[in-house]
Amino acid sequence: MQFFLDSAHVHEISAALEAFNIDGVTTNPRHVQVSGKPFLTVIREIAKLVEGTEKTVSVEVNPHFMTYEEMMPEAEKLAAISPNFVIKLQCVEPSFKVIEALAKKDIRVNCTLIFSAMQALQAMRSGAYYVSPFIGWKETNGEDVKGFIDEIVTIRDNYDFDTEIIVAAVRNARQIVDAAMLGADIVTAGLSVYQEGFQHPYTQEGIQKFTQFWDKTQYE
Repeated sequence: MQFFLDSAHVHEISAALEAFNIDGVTTNPRHVQVSGKPFLTVIREIAKLVEGTEKTVSVEVNPHFMTYEEMMPEAEKLAAISPNFVIKLQCVEPSFKVIEALAKKDIRVNCTLIFSAMQALQAMRSGAYYVSPFIGWKETNGEDVKGFIDEIVTIRDNYDFDTEIIVAAVRNARQIVDAAMLGADIVTAGLSVYQEGFQHPYTQEGIQKFTQFWDKTQYE
């Protein structure tokens, strides 16, 4: 199970690389907007952080681009900026042709905004490097997300697709554990989700008790 950081904040990414060696980064238009920097500026800064590694950074094509003719040149432009970049395309019908064409050029694609196993299947058939099923939104809407992930993992394994599954829109540690148990390859979440997940009140209670015992024990 790989941990990706869902962020476009350079300081957050640096902290996560240093603290727990995140395996990759996913960005989206909201994260870039919140960073307060121009899109190309921030993705170039992120690229420098992972330069010389195999860590991937998912960068999104302008969501206004909804045709092959619009998406293809923009995807190629972004891919040329860094060998670590994986191009994010929304899961809409025109994207499948783009995914196939980019795969032939050895340009990796993360097909994002997937909310059904059928969408994931077609993205995998088209040659997507990653598929990103979103679970937080579905769970908020009362939908079954465990079954959703399990369907995608099973389909991928049934047909030996090379695609890796990034469980996205993750809100808590329970969802991360569920994704791991179901066989997803990757989760992507915000820094606070990981930090909260690494903590437990019993751990803190144990530290307090052990510290008290330690302080009452002779060292030599």
